[in-house]
Amino acid sequence: MNKFLGVVKSHTTAVSVLAISVSCAIVCGNRLLQAQSPVTTTTAAQADQALLADFRHVEVASVSDALEQLTGKRMYMSHRMHALFTTKFAGLARTVLLKKDEGNTDPNALSGMLEAIDQGSIDSVYVMVVEDGADIAGMGGLMGTAMAARGYTGAVIDGGVRDVAYLRKIGFPVYATGIVPSTSVHHYRFGGSQIPVNCDGVTVNAGDIVAADSDGVVVVPRARAQEVLKLAQQMDYKEHSMYAVIEQMKSIVEAVKKFGRL
Repeated sequence: MNKFLGVVKSHTTAVSVLAISVSCAIVCGNRLLQAQSPVTTTTAAQADQALLADFRHVEVASVSDALEQLTGKRMYMSHRMHALFTTKFAGLARTVLLKKDEGNTDPNALSGMLEAIDQGSIDSVYVMVVEDGADIAGMGGLMGTAMAARGYTGAVIDGGVRDVAYLRKIGFPVYATGIVPSTSVHHYRFGGSQIPVNCDGVTVNAGDIVAADSDGVVVVPRARAQEVLKLAQQMDYKEHSMYAVIEQMKSIVEAVKKFGRL
C-alpha cells in the first residue's frame, strides 16, 4: 500500500513539474514573440500626413472662421491671391524670401531659392514672398516642374507667376497675385528660406499649415492646428446640414436659429 502511495505521489509530482515547465515555456515563448514583433508607433511624419488629410476635407472658409474665433486674427490672404485653376490642397509651408536688388550681376544671387525647392518634399507648400514683386514672376514652369517632381502639394506666391499654360498642363497648383512674363534674374537676390515671411498680409512660419480651395488661401499656425481643425469640422458639419433644412423650410432665418451657423 505504501509503495502504491509512493508511486502515485511521484507521478503527481512529475505531472506538476511538467505542467510548470510547459507554462514557463509558453510564457517565455510569448515574451520572445512580443520582443520579435515590430512595435507599431505613429511617427511625426505619419501624424502630419493624417492631420493634412483631415484639413483637405474641410472648407477653407470654415478654417478661416475657426481661426478668427480662436485667435481673433485674420489669417486668410486677400482677394488679390488667385489660383491658376480650380484646386484644393493643404500642406506644410516652406517659406522663401526674395529681396529686391536691381541690376545685380551675381550668378548665384538666386541659388538659394532653387536649393530651397530641392530641400522640400511630399506635402510641402512653397510660400514665396517677392519684395515689391507685383510685376515680377517669382516662379514659372521649371520651378513648378521641380516642385511637382518632389511631391509638393502646391505653391503660394506673393508676386507674379509665368509659364501659366505649362503649369496648367502639368496640373501643379499655384496661387499668385498676378500673371506676368517677367523674370527675377538680375532684379532680385535670395533673402532666406524657412524664415517667417509676410505673404499678402499674413505671417507664415515654416511648418505652418497652408490650406487652399476655390475660396482662397488660409494659414494655420502649426501649434494650434488640432483645435482649429476640430472647430472647422464642427462648422462644416453644421453648414452642410443646413442646406437641406433651408430647402425644406424655405427659410435661412429658421435654419440659422436651428444650427447657429452663418
